[in-house]
Formats: sequence, C-alpha cells, structure tokens
Amino acid sequence: MKFPTRAIHVPGIRHEGHIAPSIHLSTTFEHGPANEKLADYEYVRYGNANINELEARLASLEGGVEAITYASGMATITALFGSLPSGSEILIHRDCYFDTRILAEDVLKDRGISHRVVDLADRDQLEQALSPATALIWFETPSNPRIDVLDIEAIAELAHANGAKVGVDGTFASPAAQQPLSLGADYVMHSMTKYMGGHSDVLGGALVFRDDTELAAKLRTQRSLTGAVLSPFNAWLIGRGLMTLECRVEKHSENALVLARMLDSHPAVERCNYPFLESSPGYATARKQMRLGGGMLSIELAGGRDAALRVASRMRLFVNATSLGGVESLVEHRASIEGEHSNAPDNLLRLSVGLEHKDDLLADLSAALG
Repeated sequence: MKFPTRAIHVPGIRHEGHIAPSIHLSTTFEHGPANEKLADYEYVRYGNANINELEARLASLEGGVEAITYASGMATITALFGSLPSGSEILIHRDCYFDTRILAEDVLKDRGISHRVVDLADRDQLEQALSPATALIWFETPSNPRIDVLDIEAIAELAHANGAKVGVDGTFASPAAQQPLSLGADYVMHSMTKYMGGHSDVLGGALVFRDDTELAAKLRTQRSLTGAVLSPFNAWLIGRGLMTLECRVEKHSENALVLARMLDSHPAVERCNYPFLESSPGYATARKQMRLGGGMLSIELAGGRDAALRVASRMRLFVNATSLGGVESLVEHRASIEGEHSNAPDNLLRLSVGLEHKDDLLADLSAALG
C-alpha cells in the first residue's frame, strides 16, 4: 500500500464496524480476584487501545518494526539518550533544537554520558569526531532553525562502520516528506505535537525502530515504570491527524516553496533557508531523500536583530508563537525564545508556513518586509 493508504488503513486494526476509531479513556480494566486477565488491557500505563493503534500506524508509515509513543517529544529524546550506557558519547549536529543541547549538557553528564557538537554536514569533521566511545549520532534534518539538510545515508554509513547508531529527529519533514529508516537510520523520532497532530492542540512524541527490537522492549518497560505515557485522548487526536498528514504536508510544502522563492530574491533578506530552494547548499541532498520540501523555512534579515524584530512585529497572518506544523502560519525570533542558550543568529526568523492561501501569505510577508 502507498503512504496515504497506510495512513488511513492500519494493518491488523479493525474497529468492529465503526468507521471512525473510538476513544478509550478508561485508565483501568477489570481483572479476576487473583489478577486473572479478563480484558486486553490492565492499566493505561501498560497499554491502551488508542496508544497501541497509533504505534502500529506509526511503525507502518515509517517502515519500522516497532514504535513507542511518549507524552512529549522531549520525553522521547530523553528516553533514547538515557538508554545509553555510562561512558557513551553522543555526536550532535551543530544546529538543533536548543532543549536537546541543554538536555545533553545539564542532565546526561550526571549519568556519565558525554556529547560533542559537530558540523555533521562536513564529512571530514564527522570522520575525525568518531571515536570508540561514540554510541549515537543525533541530528535533525531539516534542522532547527537553520534548515540544514543532512545526508542520512552517508552519515549512517560512517556511523555503522564505527559501531555507532544513528538517530534522526524527523519532526520538520514528517514521514510524509522523508523516511529516515529507509536511508539507514536506526531510529527516527517525531514531536507529534507538530505536523502529525497538525492543529496545534495536542502534545506527544514517538520513537520508531528500524530493527532494534531489544532496545524497543527495554524502553517500553522503562516507559511503564517512569510514566511518560501518552494520554489516550492525545493518541486518538494524533491518529486522526495522521490520516490527513500527506495532503496537509503537500499544501504546506507548496506554500513554503512559493514564499521561499520570493524571500530568496528580496533585498531585505540576506539569506533564505529552505530545502527545495535551488540556492540552498543542501538542495541536492534534499531532492535525493525528501519527497516534499516541508513547511519550515527561516530567513536572515539584512538589518540584524532590530530588522528581524521589526518584521516579526509587522506580520498579521504569521502569528508570533512557539511550535510549528499547524494549519496556521507562525513566526518566531528564535534567539529571543531560546535566550542565553541560543545558537540562532540574531537576525533569523523561523517561519512555519500554514495552509492559508499563498497569495495572502505573500502579501503579509511583503508588507512586513517593507
């Protein structure tokens, strides 16, 4: 089955005559006096129909053997990073979500897990950085907020030759645009809060495994113990969002490319970052490994921080707000949001291009840029 069909029809899942999946909100299930199993489930922390269906849908869409969902994207990253043995090292791409870096700097070191920040787009840097302690190479592609496009296949080849695993945060692309497991990644992570949910009203994260069933079993047990479980209602909302994921991402991508081409030639913009923009350094890689360019882009303004804040304040359809991947267009000055921990340029604005008409979005940006 093709992607949009698999997004709607999950193998092995039937709804007993109901076309729309039901929400199963019960936190506990009946059992016998000596804990004899009378139902499919025991307690929501150990399993729930909505969570299990969502995980089956995710594994099918990503081509993985198994998926585990979590209460948030950061809970997902924490679980994977924390599974590494003491003495391990993680190589993290220079451009990534700032809380991922803070997690590595402030939390993992207390567990004996170190990290180094590397430009993974530079093959020589990666080869020099790899060491016997390297257990995991972690990166986003496209990255946040510079929209770096990294060659998943090339990085996986180097990592595996060194005995390291590869984890990809695919949130910006979503599985509708890119499937890292098919390119050699061992794990793909998603903040399902974004494109998978698609409507800025649900929080969740997921980790999909290419073939590491041993780690999947370990993390599933740990999730039950630590309690970072996704709520059934959120699982239901995200499952519903996945059914329309491809057609939404197609429209996000169409709008974003139109805007990127306008912004790339605008005199107020020093640089426009978008995977399918012909002037992008990662254009060839993006075309090789992505079906769609996605809805995320960033611009670097010629007038520095003041110009970036001025443009953001003038936008009307683009709302100044955190997050991305919803139907509405959003803008953020990432350096302000991230504060002292930020690596984002002061003149950079990150745009999450929504599903509004492209002409209206073009007019809004043109007016804001002046």
